[in-house]
Amino acid sequence: MTLAAILSSVALLAAPQAAPAPPPGGTPITPIQASKIILVGDSTTAVIGGWGPSFCADHVTSFVACVNLARGGRSSGSYFAEGSWDLALAEMSTPGFVQTYVLIQFGHNDQPGKPGRSTDLATQFPVNLKRYVEETRARGAIPVLLTPLTRRQFVDGRLQNDLVPWADAVRKVAEETGAPLVDLNTSSAAAVQALGPMMSARFAQVPPSPEVAAALLTGTTIPGSTGVTPAPATPAVQAQNNAAIEPLGQARVSFDYTHLGQEGADFFAALVTRDLILAVPALRRVLVP
Repeated sequence: MTLAAILSSVALLAAPQAAPAPPPGGTPITPIQASKIILVGDSTTAVIGGWGPSFCADHVTSFVACVNLARGGRSSGSYFAEGSWDLALAEMSTPGFVQTYVLIQFGHNDQPGKPGRSTDLATQFPVNLKRYVEETRARGAIPVLLTPLTRRQFVDGRLQNDLVPWADAVRKVAEETGAPLVDLNTSSAAAVQALGPMMSARFAQVPPSPEVAAALLTGTTIPGSTGVTPAPATPAVQAQNNAAIEPLGQARVSFDYTHLGQEGADFFAALVTRDLILAVPALRRVLVP
């Protein structure tokens, strides 16, 4: 083939191609109308420990791109500070989607006693949430606020929902900004109270130790690490644990009253889906209850 022929072939390949014609007797192809859901939050939403993976895997149709950007150990403040929010903003700017929704759940690591993460409940926490709402809307996306998932701690058979003040703050911000609200704290607390300490312990990542299980039967929880004797770790497991205890890193897999194993992730993802349909009816056609 001559050089002129090669250049001619390259020019043809580079030229814009006409849209494919519909088959004979057929109708024109309708462009896809796809949406995106972005998850922003802490370990109770994140991969390994949260409801987010089950939500993305089982509760959205193929017309939704579900992106889980939640990260373990993050608060409403540290998620901003480390640059994770910048990644979420970039996801909101991806072209081609008819609508993007951002589900935002914080509170656990905003509580006192978490160095580098705690935020002031009266000032910083609501200000951070409002910033999430405003910047999401500035990108043309729709913010959805979630109250924090309850912990599963009990005293005399009564759930100790220590996240109520943070849930109240989220509700107030939703009211003030007009953002849709998924009240996960209320729905998860009601479900956990109905199940009781022993049944709700099934939502943890691993089974409780015998000592913890015995306490569960009395209706009062004790620290989840009680009675646990660590097994000798293989090099691979040791490397995983070393990564897990990195500052502000993902919680290691263990029994506790906060993080979720597969059964817990499935259960609470279904709750989120049910309440999300009520909060944002436009999503009903692309969610799987």
